Amino acid sequence: MNVVRTRAGTPGSPSWYHGVVWIEQHPGGAEPGGLLASGAHFSPGARTAWHRCDHERVIRVLHGTGRVQRRGGKIHEIHTDDVIVVPAGEWHWHGAAPSAALSVHTVRQAGDPATATEWGAQVTDAEYLLPPISIFLPHQPADRIPEREPTW
Repeated sequence: MNVVRTRAGTPGSPSWYHGVVWIEQHPGGAEPGGLLASGAHFSPGARTAWHRCDHERVIRVLHGTGRVQRRGGKIHEIHTDDVIVVPAGEWHWHGAAPSAALSVHTVRQAGDPATATEWGAQVTDAEYLLPPISIFLPHQPADRIPEREPTW
């Protein structure tokens, strides 16, 4: 077991991100087959460019509201505690909603750092501002009884 304190994040490269994004690389299994973890904090409206990864990635929303889209698919709205599984090689982008910040944690298998992520074009405002599909379903209290007429 190894306990490592997380270091302060660094600003995301303007080549790969739009808006203010802070990235935290967590130390991990650098050898092939090990797991690597990272964190990202997106300011409202900030997002990644289109990209694809050499290995499947699991993204967990730690806090906030965001958006995610695979190429050719619809934009999905994401919320705290949602988990997104991105298959290896799938072009996609993710980021914060226009009026909310987003913090995520990502885990992936280690590979060659030179080929781990292939970056594409920036997501345009026209693409980003399309209305998302909301996957948020309001929770109904378990003890709620449907409205009934009084019986007196």
